[in-house]
Amino acid sequence: MYKEFYGLRESPFNVNPDPRYLYLTRQTQEAYANLTYGIQSKKGFILLTGEVGTGKTTLLNRLLDWLRTQRATTAFIFNPRLSVTQLFDFMMTDFGIPCDSKLKSQVLLRLNQWLLERYKSGESAVLIIDEAQNLSAQVLEEIRLLTNLETSTEKLLQIVLAGQPELEAKLAQPQLRQLRQRITLRSKTLPLSLEETTGYIHERLRIAGATDPNIFSEEAIASIHRFAKGIPRVTNLLCEHSLINSFVEQQKPVRKESVEEAAREFQLDEFDSPPPVAPFTPSSEAAPMVKSLLQNLANLVERMGQQDPALDSHRERKP
Repeated sequence: MYKEFYGLRESPFNVNPDPRYLYLTRQTQEAYANLTYGIQSKKGFILLTGEVGTGKTTLLNRLLDWLRTQRATTAFIFNPRLSVTQLFDFMMTDFGIPCDSKLKSQVLLRLNQWLLERYKSGESAVLIIDEAQNLSAQVLEEIRLLTNLETSTEKLLQIVLAGQPELEAKLAQPQLRQLRQRITLRSKTLPLSLEETTGYIHERLRIAGATDPNIFSEEAIASIHRFAKGIPRVTNLLCEHSLINSFVEQQKPVRKESVEEAAREFQLDEFDSPPPVAPFTPSSEAAPMVKSLLQNLANLVERMGQQDPALDSHRERKP
């Protein structure tokens, strides 16, 4: 609707995790480097955590694109509310491993044989589990046991667990300490700073074909960052609807008023920072009562000092 008006080839702020639009902040670059290094070095377990909407799934999709260039076979589990049997079924199907038996022992034997074949041919196998904070403790333990599939020198299966901060809390439970000890690399995605939000918006506009980098005013970007609190997913939502609001008004560039309107539409203004609390000032009617109470308190402190000389000496020592 607004693409022609703003000179765009495509919508730049869709919320789907398109890896083309991954914006590499310093923290995201570090997380991506940890993921690729851990898989190349066959470290076994890698952990990726971050708040909702900070770009974990987009980062995983970029990782999947890279793995396709590395002759790696992947299984990507995006709905982890699975039983142990369902997990193995999903994994074997996504890896493309045929197995006639449903017995767990037979499935593991077939998986081990397949992994050894990949190892001999110089190929890697990577299991990626998104939203892993929803995995049960029983399933997490079964995933840990998969790392026992190894040669004398390296792990045959590389596993990436990605999830919200609750995943770290779950892994801190005593019954999962063996899994926690096997995690060799940890990475995080974080909210964007104001400077990063500016770069994020400009980069997405550029990828979408914009020739004018100033589609959003500086005040509008500052307002987006304030309402979105640096969360990329919320930033996309505000940018998309701010563009629509500005297009309806035929405005260039997008102004902060359009952002504020979009924030109200999604009730984001309700979560904005509360106004500072004004200092308490007694009314004219209450002032004499407050003055009397303060005087009585001062008299009480003075009498206590007379009854207990230690209080006076303590006051004298205070700097």
